[in-house]
Amino acid sequence: MIKVGLTGGIGSGKSYVAKIFSALGIPIYNSDLEAKKLYLRDDVRKLMILNFGNDVYLESGYINKNYLANIIFNDKNALHKVNSIIHPLVKKHFDKWLEEHKQVAYIIKEAAILFESGAFKFMDKNIVVTAPIKLRIERVIKRDKTDKETVLNKINKQLSDEELIKRCDLNIINNEKVLLPQVLKIHKVLLQESKKAINT
Repeated sequence: MIKVGLTGGIGSGKSYVAKIFSALGIPIYNSDLEAKKLYLRDDVRKLMILNFGNDVYLESGYINKNYLANIIFNDKNALHKVNSIIHPLVKKHFDKWLEEHKQVAYIIKEAAILFESGAFKFMDKNIVVTAPIKLRIERVIKRDKTDKETVLNKINKQLSDEELIKRCDLNIINNEKVLLPQVLKIHKVLLQESKKAINT
């Protein structure tokens, strides 16, 4: 089985690309979704409150995403602290998930911070989804009901598309024109590589 990382900046459409791979029968591990679930654990909750105060959780018991995002985007030490709490637990969960899918040709691990978390090191291949900046801004404004300045601030705090392309093995350009053929081509390549790996 080949392990494939899938990442992309905010508004790139990586989750949409992941859905296409899923429709092709490929198991998808959504790191961001699993991380959100971990915030509900009592041990994680205690650590988060200890480090960031009671306001880091909403009255409903869920993580206060806006509050936490504001802290993280403005303090690298805070980001490191959150990562040190969450990522070892995500990795443990991912390893267990891998065992359940070891018979498949390849899996995809979708992660917004694939490189920042160090998860890329455990992948055999890494894919980055990129998109024109104008399109990314439009998508996020529509999705999050926010403004251009807020979106640009988030984009500028992430690794650039150029940097991600340098670090990744494959690049999918999501300009809403020829997305499917790109995914199908990569799908075919990964299936072939999986067969080679089995035969060697």
